[in-house]
Amino acid sequence: MKIAIILFNLGGPDSPEAVQPFLKNLFSDPAIISLPSLLRLPLASFISSRRAAKAKKIYDQIGGSSPILGQTEAQARALEEALGTEHEWRGYVCMRYWHPMTEAVVRSVKRFAPDRIVLLPLYPQFSTTTTDSSVKAWKAAAVAAKLSVPTQTVCCYPDEAGFVAASAELVKQGLAEAGAGPTRVLFSAHGLPEKVIRAGDPYQAQVERTAAAIAGAIGGIDWSVCYQSRVGPLKWIGPSTDAEVRRAGQDGKAIVLYPLAFVSEHSETLVELDIDYRRLAGACGVPAYIRVPTVGTHPLFIGGLADRVRAILAEPQVAICHGAKAMPCGPQHLGCPLVSKAITGGF
Repeated sequence: MKIAIILFNLGGPDSPEAVQPFLKNLFSDPAIISLPSLLRLPLASFISSRRAAKAKKIYDQIGGSSPILGQTEAQARALEEALGTEHEWRGYVCMRYWHPMTEAVVRSVKRFAPDRIVLLPLYPQFSTTTTDSSVKAWKAAAVAAKLSVPTQTVCCYPDEAGFVAASAELVKQGLAEAGAGPTRVLFSAHGLPEKVIRAGDPYQAQVERTAAAIAGAIGGIDWSVCYQSRVGPLKWIGPSTDAEVRRAGQDGKAIVLYPLAFVSEHSETLVELDIDYRRLAGACGVPAYIRVPTVGTHPLFIGGLADRVRAILAEPQVAICHGAKAMPCGPQHLGCPLVSKAITGGF
């Protein structure tokens, strides 16, 4: 059987010239700016033109482009290898805001002519701004291209065993590097405006679930969850990562920081965490600042993804599933497709 696995990620600019169009694609997404297209598209052009110069300076610090595509391709190949030879597996990288983008990937998958398709977001925690946006874009493009193949979605895996084990192993290495002094583990995730969470997005609850699972696997650590990448005038979820860095300095504790919502390196890890927050930690008197790498192609993480693919294929009647040990969302999380299904009776 031929099976296509679509690995979703946000993408990133592959050159300085791509920065502004990448930002325009990002802010044109109704999941990011919830306005009618008549207002949203001109606003996206305005915001991207205003932010392009600052964003280019950020990417200049890591060579002028994002490394996310190469890393995601490596994850796709590692996943194919982990799945073995039971079927003809083919992993496709599908980026939301830069190449390879959804419409082009749909055309490639159609040429492959698979028997089944598995949508596998590289966002461990579900959000309407990431997973839901990518899945909706895929479904629209598939309909337009007349790609009619049984398709299933792994919507999230906030405490999937392989992901948690890989994360715990990496954090333990960071703790060993920090030494014997008092240390605090900061689990940092990309933030969201509070209004998104109040509207029923389960992201924050799932991030906290992931952090608790990793901390539990390690045991006996001082830890907290925090949120980075805050922009704009809206109130965002907290505490912020910069506030937690300052608090660690006040408490005289070293920091081991793990970006638990990212599975590959990009500007928000390589610049924001490695440069900006490291500088802040030094200014705040933090004794040591250790940034733990993302899981990348860690064998335990890739093995966990392979397990999720096999699990959903073993239940062909299930259109969507999660990799959590128990249902990761509550009835208040109306953004969750499984919660909304229970309420409306369909997807």
